[in-house]
Amino acid sequence: MIDLNMLNKTPNDIGKLIAGRVKKIRKRKKITQEELSERSGVSYGSIKRFERTGEISFISLIKIAKALEIDGQIQDLFERVPYDSIEEIIREQHE
Repeated sequence: MIDLNMLNKTPNDIGKLIAGRVKKIRKRKKITQEELSERSGVSYGSIKRFERTGEISFISLIKIAKALEIDGQIQDLFERVPYDSIEEIIREQHE
């Protein structure tokens, strides 16, 4: 199902949205940015920038997710992408 709220968002908007969610989880778990840096191996500066701007490398995001014990969310990324047409289903079956 298409999330209509995401259709008009830019990549920067989506990055900030995800960063806000990660920050909320970090705070809920009572972990400081410094502690998250130590646990994840991602530099303190990168974590600060991520929470402020939403910009981070995908590998660093995975490390942060593992440190917060939410990496299952990333492992499920693109797992259940709906088909747009019957042709897509047929094409996939012949691969």
